[in-house]
Formats: sequence, structure tokens, C-alpha cells
Amino acid sequence: MNAPSRAGAAVLLVAVVAGIAFWWPDRGAPAYDTVPVARADIEATVTAIGTLQPRKYVDVGAQVSGQVNRLHVQAGDTVKKGQLLVEIDPSVQQATVDAGRASLAGLRAQLADQQAQHRLAGQQLARQRQMAQDEATRLEDLQAAEAAFASAGAKSDNLRAQIDQTQATLKADEARLGYTRIYASMAGTVVSVEAREGQTLNATYQTPNILRIADLGAMTVWTEVSEADVRRVKPAMPVYFTTLGGHGDGRGDEVPRRWQGVVRQVLPAPPVAENKGATTATPATATKAVAYTVLFDVDNADGELMPQMTAQVAFVTASASNAIAVPLAAITSVTAAGGATGARGSHTARVLASNGRPELRTLRVGARSRHHAEVLEGLKEGERLVLGEAKPVTGLGWLQW
Repeated sequence: MNAPSRAGAAVLLVAVVAGIAFWWPDRGAPAYDTVPVARADIEATVTAIGTLQPRKYVDVGAQVSGQVNRLHVQAGDTVKKGQLLVEIDPSVQQATVDAGRASLAGLRAQLADQQAQHRLAGQQLARQRQMAQDEATRLEDLQAAEAAFASAGAKSDNLRAQIDQTQATLKADEARLGYTRIYASMAGTVVSVEAREGQTLNATYQTPNILRIADLGAMTVWTEVSEADVRRVKPAMPVYFTTLGGHGDGRGDEVPRRWQGVVRQVLPAPPVAENKGATTATPATATKAVAYTVLFDVDNADGELMPQMTAQVAFVTASASNAIAVPLAAITSVTAAGGATGARGSHTARVLASNGRPELRTLRVGARSRHHAEVLEGLKEGERLVLGEAKPVTGLGWLQW
């Protein structure tokens, strides 16, 4: 093609493009990113981390010092109430009891002798009184007989008091002898053992722990909730949790098992940290995050939960089932008088109207999750929410090379 022909073709192409651009019906028309209004379940939660502990447990300790002769249970054993758990060497306690019994027998013998002396003194006093009536004795002999009778009675009373004291001491010694055989105070599972056979226990200043028995049929989750969220958590509030890496159903990588419960108690003060070597405990410094303890119970009849497991906890502060739900990114909070934001009825959203243009709607919002909100009034299912304006498509966009 020669040069004049190529020039004519170029002029014709420019004219065609200019005509198409002029008559393009939607040139410069805006486009919108939209999302349909649909129904979904909404759940507002406060998340926290907790630790599982048996709801009922007892630490079994030694009340007497001595060597552990026999340890009848191991960790993991199931025990019944009253079952023999530990035997401590009873030699010292048995000797103390034997000495107390011998002392008691001696005091009783002394009392019998003194009672005989008391009777004799009474008989002598009676004779002196009779002789005094006949004027056959001296006054000082009568007075001496009265004193001897009173003294013998006092000695008998003293021996009775010593016997009572010795009996009390013997009763305590017999109790300590009984403490050398330790029995289970509750039925449950031995979850830990801290002593070994042959180990010497010293119970002089504090009770040494030997083992712990727990009822694993019911667990308590000790949850740490930050001070920013604790006001939203109330007793009787529903709560659920999952354990780390635990599915509980043996189905591999499927959804982890969820345990349900209700809040039993919100402790009124955070845990207090103790300073080692100090006689009093001091609160955490203001620079540290403060967490409050929330307790709730969960049934563990199948034994899936174990002590010290970590629980990922969610407290359900609000929920709505099959509600009209919209993304939080699609609604805007309107500042009310006084500077408050986010109150019910103070939200707006843009809805795509039938003419293709967005219109502003006032909404009444209910429960809100991390990503969606429940709309009580202002929207209908099937309408389209405007999330934003897309890049306009120009008339020549399709010709960009």
C-alpha cells in the first residue's frame, strides 16, 4: 500500500473511534462494589484463654513425720472413699502411745491407793469425833484427823485431774498414730504423686503433700479476662471453648470439638502476685496488663478433658439466629449529641436503588460480631449494599492496547 492509501486508512480509523466514543451510551458511568443483604447467625463474643482444673479435688498430706513405708497407689489409679493410700512408719507414734497408756495405768493405781487412804482418814476422823463427844481425846487430835481427811480427798482430786490430762494426751497420741495410715477422703482419680516409698516426711512446720485425688467427671475452666472486657462478662452468660489441638472425635483435621457451659462466677479481684521472701503479697504494677478470673464448669463424663489443658474460651455477650446480617464495612456510625457513637438507630448505609444510584438509609443495629452486624430495621433481604465505588469504565477503555 502506497503512502496516500495508508494516510487515508489512518484518517478513517480515527473518525470511527471518535464516533464510537461520542455515541457510547455509558461513557463515564460510575460502577459500584455491592454485596447482597442476606440472613446469617450473628454472635458477639469476648475471647480469652483459660486453664482446666478439676472442680473437686483434695491434696492428701501427712500430719505426722516419718518414713513412707508403703505407697499403695500410683498416678492414674482410681480410688474409692476410705481406701488405704499410704502407710508411714508408726514406730515413734506407737512408742508414745504405749508410754501414755502406761502412765495412765500408773495414775489409776495411785488414785486407787489414795482413795483407800481417803477412806481410812474418814474412819479415823469418825472415831475422833466420837471420842470428842465422850471427852476422851484432845482437840488437836480431832483437828489433825480432819486435816488428814481433807488432804487425802484433795490428793484424790489431783490424781483424777492428772488422769483426765493424761487421757487427753493419750487420745491425741492415738490420733497421731492413726495418721500413719492415710485413707482417701473422696473417690476419684490420683492425678499426681509427690512422694516415694522410703522418703522421710517432715510435718513439723507444714503438712507435706503426698498426692492429689480429683474427680475428673466435672471440670472448672479458670479463665483470664482482660480488664477491658470483664465488664461485659456476667454470671449465667453462655460460654463455649475448644482445646488446643484437641478434636475429641477422632476425625482428623475436621472442626475441633466445642464444649458448652455457663459462667458460674466472676472473681471480684485479679490474682495477687506474691513476692518471694516477703511476708505480704503486693498487687501487680500499673504497667502490667490486669486480668480478672472468670469461672465456669463443664461436664467431662467421657474423660476427654484433662487437668492443666489450655482452653480457647468465647463468652457469648449477644447473639441472633437467622438475622439480616451486613458487613460492618458497609455501615457507618453517626455521632450523636454529646459525642456518642454507635448507638442503636445511629447507623447508616448506602443501598443501590432501582435506578442504579445509591441512596442513604438509616439503620437500627442489634448484635454485632467481629465482621457482621444484625440489622433490626432499615434493610430487607435481597437488597444490595454499596461497599464502595469502583473505577469508572470510559468509552475508550475497551480500545486500550
